[in-house]
Amino acid sequence: MDTKQFIADHLNDDVHELALKYSNAKVDMTLALRQIEARQLLRKKVPSWSNNDELLFPVRLSIEQCSSEATARYKASLLSGTSFADLTGGLGVDFFFISQNFQHCDYVELNPELCELAKHNLKGSVIHNTSAEAYLQSCEPKHCLFIDPARRDNYGRKMVSVADCTPNVVELQGLMLQKAKRVMIKLSPMLDISLALKELHHIKEVHVVAVENECKELLFVMEPEFESDPVFTCVNLGTQQPMVSFTQEEEKLATATLTSEIGHFLYEPNAAVMKGGCYHLLTQRYQVQKLHRNSHLYTADQLISDFPGRIFEVDDWAVFGKKAKAMLEGVDKASIAVRNFPMTVAELRKKLKINDGDQIYLFATTLSDERKVLIKTHKIH
Repeated sequence: MDTKQFIADHLNDDVHELALKYSNAKVDMTLALRQIEARQLLRKKVPSWSNNDELLFPVRLSIEQCSSEATARYKASLLSGTSFADLTGGLGVDFFFISQNFQHCDYVELNPELCELAKHNLKGSVIHNTSAEAYLQSCEPKHCLFIDPARRDNYGRKMVSVADCTPNVVELQGLMLQKAKRVMIKLSPMLDISLALKELHHIKEVHVVAVENECKELLFVMEPEFESDPVFTCVNLGTQQPMVSFTQEEEKLATATLTSEIGHFLYEPNAAVMKGGCYHLLTQRYQVQKLHRNSHLYTADQLISDFPGRIFEVDDWAVFGKKAKAMLEGVDKASIAVRNFPMTVAELRKKLKINDGDQIYLFATTLSDERKVLIKTHKIH
């Protein structure tokens, strides 16, 4: 049996058990086990690659750090032209999907093993085994550049500033803007957007990308001639929720409509909208009312099915205290969230003596008149 057939036959098997059971097999077990594990990891993350038996994959860390197919396709929707270079090629997921929109594509990667795999997996592309800095010094101008700097230092600590990432895009931005008409920088969702905007220049667009309500990445798009306020776009991939686009000036000038009463429905913005900081504008665009300036929950008597977030139907609500306790009589399981409330979820769960569950959703929050309340709901979207 050859290695390729062994991989195909054992795609769904446990790699640790395979290593023990076939230790004397006449196949390249190191290669086979790595490919099986990689394809299992990629099954949900990059399904079109997981099913392609012509591709070869590197060690687990590169698989864990790569983009998902959903986010890669989103990035590809924002970039097109004649020539393109990915300055931090890595596993090549972003490169593969973005490169479909270009005629000439350069893959740049410092790791020689990843470059060898790229030669096999990314046929038709030009592979450069060098640093982003060295490549930029000598490359011809491109229509678009993409860079995904590493977000951990040599000690494994997560970085909080763009300047702390590797390569240092703060230092490289001037050269990148000389070499391309459009530059996309992918950054961690943990980074402070306001700080990043101070460190980076000529930012035309900021894309806050979530997948199924988990914020995955921040995309900063630069164009050399752009000098105005960037447009923020918040997107929650894997859902039917609409994109939300706005400028920080629009959000700053918007006046939120507040309420001290709970309507028939409760609305919770998705993770991308929350990270992007679109709070006040939601009350103008979706006819909802905000519960408190610092409580990022909204309410309305009517169902607004295209709201960019989760929607709950309100079963009951009460001021936190004896009335709330009476409201919860017979409830022993519920999902609990706190928003602008003086207790943690763990503290509240202990006080209410309620275990975790997913049929009833409880929100502890503060209304605009400063009353602390508990809202009992069930999710409809």
